[in-house]
Amino acid sequence: MNDAGNEPAAAGVVPADANEHCPGTDAEAAGKAAACAGCPNQAACASAPTGVDPDVVAIAERLANVRHKILVLSGKGGVGKSTFAAQLAYGLAARGKDVGLLDIDICGPSAPIMFGLQGQDVHRSNSGWSPVYVKDNLAVMSIGFLLPNQDDAVIWRGPRKNGLIKQFLKDTEWGALDYLVVDAPPGTSDEHLSIVQYLKQAGIDGALVVTTPQEVAIADVRKELSFCTKVGVPVLGVVENMSGLSVPVMDGAQLRFTAGPEGADVTEQVRAVLATLNIPGLNTSEETALTVHADVFAASRGGAARMCEQAGVPFLGRVPLDPAIAAAADQGRSLFPSTGETDAGGSLAEEDMMGTKSTSFVAVNAIVEGVLRALENNNKSQTAVVTE
Repeated sequence: MNDAGNEPAAAGVVPADANEHCPGTDAEAAGKAAACAGCPNQAACASAPTGVDPDVVAIAERLANVRHKILVLSGKGGVGKSTFAAQLAYGLAARGKDVGLLDIDICGPSAPIMFGLQGQDVHRSNSGWSPVYVKDNLAVMSIGFLLPNQDDAVIWRGPRKNGLIKQFLKDTEWGALDYLVVDAPPGTSDEHLSIVQYLKQAGIDGALVVTTPQEVAIADVRKELSFCTKVGVPVLGVVENMSGLSVPVMDGAQLRFTAGPEGADVTEQVRAVLATLNIPGLNTSEETALTVHADVFAASRGGAARMCEQAGVPFLGRVPLDPAIAAAADQGRSLFPSTGETDAGGSLAEEDMMGTKSTSFVAVNAIVEGVLRALENNNKSQTAVVTE
């Protein structure tokens, strides 16, 4: 890229932080040209697939019966991206859709835990790999199912990561799916370039981008939005996760009151005083329960909503930092009510969801609805272009 605002090189997409005269990530010279020297993306480009890849055609054929492919991305680690990818898959499956989740975080696979599938194995046959099923309409594939020891570190360079991602896409027998959710690691490097290039013919419907409110996360997520623009992946919307902590005041398991330099527990005394005040919703576990809300991660510069306004992408909403969501991830469970099927991970019972219905459940459900609307709008836009 010569100057800011110039079009990227015709050979392929150009990362936002690329050197001047970048040949493009798809070029044969990617990562090897003189212009690549010192570029932060040099190693990723050199190891990523380039040129015409016959396996891309095979991948498109394998995924021919998958209606929608959704990437879940974030430029920053630790923002709850994998948790959101899992709950998005659960939410779509709860609507009766056939859903697959592909975990391409090779070094930090979370899917086996988040779907309650630890210890499960992938079955291989002459026709490919069978994903692991949570229930009849929800299947998962992850390197976590292939490790002999779940605590083993995966110490792989780019080419080997790319090879496994390609194998996942080419060999996994998903069957007919309404949605394939791809949980990517944070950043904009090997795995991201590979998934975009490998799905070039199969098509990517869009990306759900996850962030937290504080600027240290937002700054990296802006780069993720830039990445999506450069590689031509539509942004379905942005989620601001961990947007404030919400805990019912009378929930003894989640909220404690302390006082003094030693942090003495005065929870019972505080609750006894509150009980005398006849505050509405104090002694109920319903949606109207009195709740404490704290902005743990302050949106110092406007948060995700401001970022989306500046970038011109949809802001899908905020999800609170809620212990119920963390518990669901650790226990491999869904925030969504069970539809009656027997499944490995299970679904949080109605009574377990009561404390989150007015915050977490409603917020996560709204995000799922936002993703579905964005997909519908994209389909309408594509239909209009074809008609014209």
